Amino acid sequence: MSNIVVVFDFDKTIIDIDSDNWVVDELGATELFNQLLPTMPWNSVMDKMMNELHLQGKTIEDLEQVLNRVPIHPRIVPAIKAAHALGCDLRVVSDANTFYIETVLRHLGVRECFSEINTNPGFVDDEGKLRILPYHDFNKATHGCTLCPPNMCKGKVIERIQSTFATEDKKKIIYLGDGAGDFCPSLKLVDGDFMMPRKDFPVWELICNNRNLVKAEIHEWTDGEDLEQVLLGLIASIISAEDTKNSVENSSQLFDCKFRTIALEAFPKPLYVPH
Repeated sequence: MSNIVVVFDFDKTIIDIDSDNWVVDELGATELFNQLLPTMPWNSVMDKMMNELHLQGKTIEDLEQVLNRVPIHPRIVPAIKAAHALGCDLRVVSDANTFYIETVLRHLGVRECFSEINTNPGFVDDEGKLRILPYHDFNKATHGCTLCPPNMCKGKVIERIQSTFATEDKKKIIYLGDGAGDFCPSLKLVDGDFMMPRKDFPVWELICNNRNLVKAEIHEWTDGEDLEQVLLGLIASIISAEDTKNSVENSSQLFDCKFRTIALEAFPKPLYVPH
């Protein structure tokens, strides 16, 4: 296991579109969605939409079928599998929901590659409809971040992940994202971490306009093929640097040990002179 934690956004990063828009459009509810959007937070709109779709007779199976045909670049799955095979700890931090993400990742055959999924809770209730709740319950208390939507601050998720790192582990985070909500977590990354913003998307523009605020090394990407090349290149360089450092440290220790042995053997034996 390497000391690399790879954090993926979901919408427009793992998949190539926004999952909420995809579900709404595919199930023919775009007009209602557009009517509701100005009246409440996005997360609340989606919970309301799931209720409306249920009343229209749409089933959980209908949702799963729509999610299983979500557009995805053909190099994304190989990139995920390769990063996992190299020993990286893969995680998702997304403003989608658990039902969407779990369904898609299982369908793609990569769910087991991820150690955790941080997103809005999504579950099927007793009536057979999907409920979507906020990650941070803003009806009880605000998360206090002015950069993020009320239902989820991804920066706080990154801080929680960082708090689990032991000091001696020296773990490095590679964060991949596209949206404005990925800007806050990019500010939480430290020197030695890597930020991979999708070029010409909101987070890339925010970083370009606030470059001095981001401590992590920045590597942009454009599509799934580019993501695979950049991500695996970074992982390879980190692992190579770790191996080199370990090799140097081991050689240094071995040299010290040999030097002490040689030095002791080189010293002349004490000569005892009788009084």
